[in-house]
Amino acid sequence: MKRLSKRHTVSLILKGIVVLAAVIGVYLSVAADQVGARAFMFFTIQSNILIALICAVGAVRLLRKSAVGNGWFVIKYVGTVAITLTAGVFVFMLAPTRDDAWNLQNILTHVIVPVASIADFFVTGIDGELRMKHVPFVMLPPLAYVIFASVGYCQGWEFYKGSRYPYFFLNWGSPAGAFGFVKGFPFMGCVWWILLLAVLLMAVGAGYVLIVNRMKRRGKPDTK
Repeated sequence: MKRLSKRHTVSLILKGIVVLAAVIGVYLSVAADQVGARAFMFFTIQSNILIALICAVGAVRLLRKSAVGNGWFVIKYVGTVAITLTAGVFVFMLAPTRDDAWNLQNILTHVIVPVASIADFFVTGIDGELRMKHVPFVMLPPLAYVIFASVGYCQGWEFYKGSRYPYFFLNWGSPAGAFGFVKGFPFMGCVWWILLLAVLLMAVGAGYVLIVNRMKRRGKPDTK
């Protein structure tokens, strides 16, 4: 049997890190007393499960040397941007407001999984045909989550104990409401936060496409 190429091997290791870190991180998150099974209601856990499944299937295909269509690379791209959002929101928006931010489960789900996922995307992404027309697809997971969380807010679901929203920027009952602005936290309404995150997400998605295509032009790919 033909041995894996160096790039195949690196990709396999990164995929293994993603899957292992996601499994442990999700388990620890669910086991936490303050959250429990409600952890599955958060974008963090959902995006970790998504990228872990993508990487697990990718690892199997890699070992079997199975041919993949371009749709697979688009799915991987969307999953990678989703987990990038998870990392960015946590590091820059949530962690600074929490004293217990840097526990093991948060490090695994918000740092280790995203970093390994992004690295793996750039190792394997040059084999796909990603174009700017694919960038809007990165909005699908977060848009679906906004709808999910907003329905939960209206229905009175508990994300945390006593909390009807998962993240401060999805708290429709905050002093800023949907469209308002206030001097203190959260500074502006949910709609403005969502639009800001959407712009940043599209920028990240476009940047990933530009980078991976530049890498592709520099060298002929040899793995999928």
